[in-house]
Amino acid sequence: MQWDIVIGLEIHTQLKTASKIFSGAATAFGAEPNRQACAIDLGLPGVLPVLNDQAVRHAVRFGTAIGAEIASRSVFARKNYFYPDLPKGYQISQYELPVVGRGEVDILLDDGSLKTVGVTRAHLEEDAGKSVHEDHLGDGRLSGIDLNRAGTPLLEIVSEPDMRSPAEAVAYARKIHQLVRWIGISDGNMQEGSFRVDANISLRPAGSDTLGTRAEIKNINSFRFLHKALEFEIERQRDILEDGGTIVQETRLYDADLDETRSMRSKEEANDYRYFPDPDLLPLAIDAAFIQAATAGLPELPDAMRTRFAEQYGLNTADAVTLTSSLAMADYFEQTVAGCGDAKLAANWITGALAAALNKADLEIGACPVTPEQLIGLLKRLQDNSISGKIAKQVFDAIWAGEGDADAVIAARGLKQITDSGAIEGIVDAVIAANPQQVEQYRAGKEKVFGFFVGQVMKQSQGKANPGVVNQLLKHKLAGE
Repeated sequence: MQWDIVIGLEIHTQLKTASKIFSGAATAFGAEPNRQACAIDLGLPGVLPVLNDQAVRHAVRFGTAIGAEIASRSVFARKNYFYPDLPKGYQISQYELPVVGRGEVDILLDDGSLKTVGVTRAHLEEDAGKSVHEDHLGDGRLSGIDLNRAGTPLLEIVSEPDMRSPAEAVAYARKIHQLVRWIGISDGNMQEGSFRVDANISLRPAGSDTLGTRAEIKNINSFRFLHKALEFEIERQRDILEDGGTIVQETRLYDADLDETRSMRSKEEANDYRYFPDPDLLPLAIDAAFIQAATAGLPELPDAMRTRFAEQYGLNTADAVTLTSSLAMADYFEQTVAGCGDAKLAANWITGALAAALNKADLEIGACPVTPEQLIGLLKRLQDNSISGKIAKQVFDAIWAGEGDADAVIAARGLKQITDSGAIEGIVDAVIAANPQQVEQYRAGKEKVFGFFVGQVMKQSQGKANPGVVNQLLKHKLAGE
């Protein structure tokens, strides 16, 4: 039987604020447990929450970036449930009247096509604390509670169930991750819990319009795990359905060590949470002036910049996508183009040698040890034929290792390109004389041997001979001219 896969994501994005959403407690990561939770975060009697307007500004920026409606009036509600890391017994969230309404984002699929994914809503809420099970008190027998995260501002971004494969889900999650970092509302650090994904997935007979029973996979903190968890869950649900069973609506956890999902608890419906407006918080009113102030300085968005890069610089789609993977990467590229004047050359080096070095060192562009100015210096020496492409890679590696700018490396290592045709001719003559068999093959019509001669000359010159001069001289000499 053929099945349609239906996936929707709920993404919890920690907003970049100095203090929590309803209190003045700090949000810095890594503090000693329970040192950043105040009476408001714990919901102690006699205290009142005060809304952090920076969190609201961030929500408005996100809503504007996805073309969503910003609610002029939204309401905070109490979402009631018991969990050990939620001492006040409810989470302040938004339900019927979220701050951000419907919007949409485009994702780029592997085949190069675009797909639009709907965003149902994005609402503000506070995070809960954290249960600590590993090595608490050192004996492994007790669990602890760390409330430092309690009250941390989140924007929960809820998608429509528009995705039809794990690859589409990952592309959507990556797009949201790129966007929240691009507009500066979140650091998106997945290792620190700043960007977490809940995935809702169900299967239905191919062509059916009726949604199947879904399972929710909670708190996935890596794109690779998201893909693997969805793949496992698709197979699990397919096996159950094809064996005549039924899917239980439940919340599941992904175990990366075993590469499987397992049941965590039954899945609650909205009415189980007994939402009601928080009596301690007034409705949130947002006017046009607030929106204008919140979105002032919003940068050119990634989709628009990708299109501009393709049109303005003549880049192919793959290069334009790579160079707009982050705002920092895009800035790096444009600085380099401005300095060297050759967009294609800059793109080739940034998406090639520089991207490979960043991946190998597990660094982001913001921590790249080669500055745009240093790369410009290298490209200028390529453009004026001071060095060959092969030598340029050596120079790049030296700059990366901290040996200085391109000119300093070229001078210190004696890498300046040999352009004197007389000096190169001597090497060419010696190579031809040393390889009579290959000369005979070439003159008999085996043109592939030409590359052998080029390689030998470059080797003899330690890569410093000008390739254009080498090719010209070899053609004449091998032709017996």
